[in-house]
Parts: sequence; C-alpha cells; structure tokens
Amino acid sequence: MVIDTSDQAALIIFLVVWVGYSWFTERGPFAERGLSSAINRQRENWMRVMFLRDLRMIDTAIMAGLQQGTAFFASACIFAIGGTFAMLGSAERIAVIASDLPFYGRLDRALVEFKLLGLVMIFAYAFFKFGWAYRLFNYCSILIGAIPMRADAEAAPAEAERAVVRAARLNQQAGLHFNSGLRAIFFALAYLGWFLGPYALFLTTFLVLMILANRQFHSPARKVLID
Repeated sequence: MVIDTSDQAALIIFLVVWVGYSWFTERGPFAERGLSSAINRQRENWMRVMFLRDLRMIDTAIMAGLQQGTAFFASACIFAIGGTFAMLGSAERIAVIASDLPFYGRLDRALVEFKLLGLVMIFAYAFFKFGWAYRLFNYCSILIGAIPMRADAEAAPAEAERAVVRAARLNQQAGLHFNSGLRAIFFALAYLGWFLGPYALFLTTFLVLMILANRQFHSPARKVLID
C-alpha cells in the first residue's frame, strides 16, 4: 500500500481541523460565546430551579430522556462499526467502483481497507464518548437524588449549594462528552469524502467545519439561548 503526498496532506488536515475545532469550541477564546457554553449555563440553571421544586419527577424524566438519547447514539455507533467491518470484505469492489468515478483515477484494495479501518476508529471513538456520557448522566441522576429538599437545606445551606453545584458540573461534563461523540459522527461523514480522493476530503472536511461553526456561533438556537 502506498499513500501519496496528497492523501497524507488531506488526512493530516482532516485531523487538524477536527482537533482544532474541538479545542476552539470547548476551550478557545470564543468558547463562551458558543451554543455549547450557553446550554451549559442552562444546565446549571436547571439544577438550581430543581432545588426549589418539592416534586422532582420532571427532572428525573428529563434525565431519562438524556440517557435514552445517548444510548441511541452509542448503539448506532456499534452498528456503524459492524457495518464498516463487513465492508472490509468488499474492499476490492469498492476500489473498482471508486476508480471508475471521475474524482479518483486510482485506488487499490489495501488503501480502501486502510480507510475503512480509519472509519472504524472514528466510530469507536464516538462510541466511547457516548458510553462515558451515558455513565455520567447516570451518576448525575444519583447526585440529583443527593440534593436535599429545600426545607431540609435550611439547616445546612452551604452543603445544599455544594450538592447543586456538583450535580450541575457533572451534568455539564456529560454534555461535553456527548457533544464530542456527536462531533465525531459529523466528521465521520466528512471522512467519507476520502473514498473519492484527497481533494474530496478537503472539500467535505471544510464543508462540515462550516456547518458546525455556523450552528455553534450563528444558529437561531444560539440566539434564543443568548437572548
């Protein structure tokens, strides 16, 4: 298998864009202006409002919904991994089909297998992120149960505040890992462009980047949360 310079450059740029965008939205100088940061503030508001409620069935139902959504994506990643492994047996056929397209003049079986294994790694990364997010949402449910009722908290307000903050921070961490898994799926779609050649990977990578950046910093959802 020979990976030429254009393929190497495309793969490096793909990884740099993925890692760079993740850093920019989570820890960059404009991270606080993004949609993820805005929803994190709402997660903390949720915990504080919940503390004022005497009945918390609404909150446990919300947590169950978050867990179910996370479990759905984790299961989808397992199916995607299995499907990609199944495609390894058709690598030669994929190489022939891709070579017939006008985007890519040559493609051998070993390179197709290498690309498929890369796709497996992306979905495996996403699965671990969703799996950890599911576990953190489970832990957050326990912390919500540990938050004292408002009447009982009058005797120890400082401890009640710490309990609220702990639940909020763990909820935010769960959301962070969920977002990382979802981002991996989006970039997996960009990665598919590599099967059409390095220039297609350039195009799909920056297309996905622009879509995600627009949703993170200029979407109507962000405007709603900021307002």
